[in-house]
Amino acid sequence: MSDHYDAIVVGGGAAGLMAAWQAGKRGRRVRVLERSNKAGRKILMSGGGRCNFTNLHVTADNFLCHNPHFVKSALKQYTAWDFIGSVIEHGVPYHERNHGQLFCDNKARDILNFLLDECAACGAVISTKCDIKTIRPHQSGYILDTSLGQLTCNAVVIATGGLSIPSMGTTPFGYEIASQFGLPVSPLRASLVPYTFSAQLKDMFARLSGNAINAAIHFGSTSFEEALLFTHRGLSGPVVLQISNYWQPGQAITIDLLPGSNAGELLEQARIQSPRSLIRTVLANHLPKNLVLELEALWWPDVKNKPLAECSNLILKEVSDNLNSWEIVPAGTEGYKTAEVTLGGVDTNSLSSRTMECTTQPGLYFIGEVVDVTGHLGGFNFQWAWSSGYACAQAL
Repeated sequence: MSDHYDAIVVGGGAAGLMAAWQAGKRGRRVRVLERSNKAGRKILMSGGGRCNFTNLHVTADNFLCHNPHFVKSALKQYTAWDFIGSVIEHGVPYHERNHGQLFCDNKARDILNFLLDECAACGAVISTKCDIKTIRPHQSGYILDTSLGQLTCNAVVIATGGLSIPSMGTTPFGYEIASQFGLPVSPLRASLVPYTFSAQLKDMFARLSGNAINAAIHFGSTSFEEALLFTHRGLSGPVVLQISNYWQPGQAITIDLLPGSNAGELLEQARIQSPRSLIRTVLANHLPKNLVLELEALWWPDVKNKPLAECSNLILKEVSDNLNSWEIVPAGTEGYKTAEVTLGGVDTNSLSSRTMECTTQPGLYFIGEVVDVTGHLGGFNFQWAWSSGYACAQAL
């Protein structure tokens, strides 16, 4: 005899726990099936262990989706302030960082614990170390053949996440279920991820590893300005992760090493005021010295020991153009190994934006990262987990 539930949630991450809590709160009999040995593992490691759980400035513009309007309904149903209210209610201390990002004062476990406590309080059962063999329709619901036995339910909620950080046991199971039921899956790739480079740039960035500067990066009409970090493999930091959502492989990105400053005017003013100064001397007042020396070897080696007064206008223009608009082509990214999210996913045209239910398969829902919705860095992907989980739960 199988165990029967109103809803079975496949995946015990942020979205899955949210859906279980909210559905249980509505009196539904819910069970969460988690493949790994504990629920909420990604919550625990997020935000450097302090969980950037939402953002004060959430709008639909902070998300990438082939249907840009899809996210609006869920975000309206459950806002950042709704989740903040729960954080406060559970006595979780938090603080704001740059750009409206909210982090726990202590540990990410504070967020996970309150979600687990809420699930327990409403009777939602969480089962870990559970492998699912098949999910198949049966009468007015579904049968799940699992390593814990056969389970039946009225509705199945797929909250399996994406492919990022495979060391945590991520799998393509959610996408496979979508394909099984005829739902299209848009192309997948690692995102919110550092860039890698080859040849000369790789060597240069490796020598600069550990240095961080404020920079702006542009790709097409999209740009971000935040910290840029040099690594042994290439470039990282918030500004790189942000633009990686938009970058297309093989295409160039444009880096402004002096955002808010006109490098040409800066050098010209220095030539007037200190004509015997060297270019590197002037730039060392604005950028790390070792970065300036690397740029010198790259852009103006022939005049590196010439005072500004002896540098031609053409040379100074080339240097200033590179400083404000350095165009380079990444070799690739570090891939899913270090990516924070998976770009792409279950096609939103196959889902109800109000409930997350599949439009062609009643009782089948997709929420969180498995859906073709990707947020900017800064708590937006967690907010999508909370909002989509909540919206789904209201329909269970």
